Amino acid sequence: MPPITSHLKELRTAKGMTQEALASTLGVTRQTIIAIEQGRYEPTLHLADKCAKFFATPIEQIFIYEK
Repeated sequence: MPPITSHLKELRTAKGMTQEALASTLGVTRQTIIAIEQGRYEPTLHLADKCAKFFATPIEQIFIYEK
């Protein structure tokens, strides 16, 4: 299990977006969004930055590194 906790699902659902819509907006596949939300994939810094800009939220509030 990756050492990163994601709040991506909560942010996505608060905006009323589907996984497909968010994936399209961020330029990734729906499978990538699913994997991030399930904690099976750590996003690249580039993707994390895109998420932060889209949700107007600091990266560290979306993705929390668990030591």
